[in-house]
Amino acid sequence: MLTVVNEDGTTPSGSSLLDEIIREGARRMLAAAMEAEVNAYIAELADERDDKGRRLVVRNGYHQPRNVTTAAGAVEVKAPRVNDKRVDEATGERKRFSSAILPPWCRTSPKISEVLPLLYLHGLSSGDFVPALEQFLGSSAGLSAATVTRLTTQWQADHAAFMDRDLAEVDYVYVWADGIHLNVRLEEARACVLVLIGVRADGSKELVALKDGYRESGESWADLLRDCARRGMRAPVLAVGDGALGFWKALAEVFPETREQRCWVHKTANVLDSMPKSAQPGTKKAIQDIYNAEDRDHAEAAIKTFVQLYGAKFPKAVKKITDDQEELLAFYDFPAEHWIHLRTTNPIESTFSTVRLRTKVTRGAGSRTAALAMVFKLVESAQQRWRAVNAPHLVALVRAGARFERGHLVERPEAHAA
Repeated sequence: MLTVVNEDGTTPSGSSLLDEIIREGARRMLAAAMEAEVNAYIAELADERDDKGRRLVVRNGYHQPRNVTTAAGAVEVKAPRVNDKRVDEATGERKRFSSAILPPWCRTSPKISEVLPLLYLHGLSSGDFVPALEQFLGSSAGLSAATVTRLTTQWQADHAAFMDRDLAEVDYVYVWADGIHLNVRLEEARACVLVLIGVRADGSKELVALKDGYRESGESWADLLRDCARRGMRAPVLAVGDGALGFWKALAEVFPETREQRCWVHKTANVLDSMPKSAQPGTKKAIQDIYNAEDRDHAEAAIKTFVQLYGAKFPKAVKKITDDQEELLAFYDFPAEHWIHLRTTNPIESTFSTVRLRTKVTRGAGSRTAALAMVFKLVESAQQRWRAVNAPHLVALVRAGARFERGHLVERPEAHAA
């Protein structure tokens, strides 16, 4: 098909020829994928027939065309239609074909949906989305204020369902906990987002819980942990977090058997804050010698050196290390491959660092539930890119109670016959 191109390289619609080619390619690929999906569905059910031998699942033309907003712009789609005459014996209702590629009523691709909560948290109102994205996408289709409001409502429902899901079938061996201050549309200045991220027995990382509360409040954390326990969550083997959190009091109440690991990043910052700037570079190096030691014995020796160097001049700073020594060195009792993951709350910090960079204080409090839903969708999107912990096969051994010395698995001695 020939297309008229203006002198400036644009088509009569105002977009560039390259954009038109990309959108046409996306349309054709999407159409081919949906055709293949429908054909596979019908072929799989070809033996389903009624009393007269007629097939119960057949093609039935196409649905009305609709525009779907993608990263390539608005693409017109004609989805194949399926006539499925089968009846669900349990409900008595007709069965329906639902495309996994293009779900019913989908008007926006998932990648575009990821952008919307980010813009909301950045302070854009739903009415500002269309002019903000129209130039970038080449179309305002699927991005009306009503569409955004509908998506926001759906995200709130998704977050509510997530926070009410059954945890009995999931086993989190390690968890990281932190209270994140984002300054976005929360109703009170001291409010924050309480976050739990866990490591499953297969080594993969997963968001466990996300709700609003107060970082230092033991009761806020206790409410969160009690809710997780109520839904069937087992006690983690090890929890990692900042020493200033009210989380530890709550953990001792709800999961008393879980061991504690203080975050070395937070601890280092706390120690340095209590010392003059002139002493901070040497102090930081001495602290690194502790948590980078080759095993617990060397780490304890490094702590003694730290006390000798700074104990006389800066007793309060040194006390921050010595008072929490057991909790700071707990990670040495686990596989050496996991040490880099367990000594800090970096999995939470790294996830929320990009959110922090893109948020600012907005005018008015906004909706608390909407803000939490936006944060949840951002984390849910980021979760797809999280990598498993090193040596994931060792996580199951940790849950089974295996013992590790100097970071290595201690084999059980064979029983000798008497």
